[in-house]
Amino acid sequence: MHREKAFTLIELLVVVASIALLMAILLPAVQRAERQAQVIVCQSNLNQWGKVLNMYTEDSQGCLPPRETGAIWLLRGSAPSEDAPLKPDLYNNVRTDGIACCPVAVKPLDDKDGGSITESSPFAPPWRVRTRWGSTLRAWRIIEPGPPFLCSYGFNGYLIDRPFFPIRQVRRNQRGLDVLSLGQRGSIPALLDSALPVACPGSNDEPPQTQMAGGNDIKSFCINRHDGNVNGLFLDWSVRKIGLKELWTLKWHSQTDTAGPWTRAGGMQPEDWPEWMKNFRDY
Repeated sequence: MHREKAFTLIELLVVVASIALLMAILLPAVQRAERQAQVIVCQSNLNQWGKVLNMYTEDSQGCLPPRETGAIWLLRGSAPSEDAPLKPDLYNNVRTDGIACCPVAVKPLDDKDGGSITESSPFAPPWRVRTRWGSTLRAWRIIEPGPPFLCSYGFNGYLIDRPFFPIRQVRRNQRGLDVLSLGQRGSIPALLDSALPVACPGSNDEPPQTQMAGGNDIKSFCINRHDGNVNGLFLDWSVRKIGLKELWTLKWHSQTDTAGPWTRAGGMQPEDWPEWMKNFRDY
């Protein structure tokens, strides 16, 4: 009698178990590689933003665009139609939509998921820009005037909010704050991973109680996009990772207390942080 060769049930189970074991071993490595690739793309985006902002400040007497009439429009770049109101006069041909989103946050919150709507300024149209907040894994978006635009980075508001400069003994001109005249520019954040286009952190700001909490202070930047870190562009146009707890030690403006109550120097203990932040590195 002729007998056909075939796998036995035991052999098939051994092969399946081996494949499952290999997948269990390789999957974490693949996920780590994917997260690292997202970090690299995000930092590359911020490097490109550094070039754009460097050109802008050099052509604007060292000043970044004011929030009311330019900062959010600069983020939007040439994405609006040619007849869009208040489109920045400078860099109209810069396609910022290609570098506008961290790869971790490329989609907006669904309308059903909520997300506060804010006005960029108290002015009437066409000076007004209405935006819907983002989150850790979602980009904020411009909803008016159209067309819609997505972005997942935000400005340090102290550098662009003219009425709220707490910075003393710095050079100013008719355009506003000359950021290129500031000392220790490598320690002053300019543009970071953010749930809002602009935020003004304070050393006494409390951390968000959950990963999905938001706010227009330090909570806008305290989002877990890169394994306990966010990426940030500094005023010397360098880019690096920033630990979430490190946000309270940065020099947001000249009077920031970098050893405030939410720092290790200020007596903060790991167990005092919200549960989702306790295992992150202390600063």
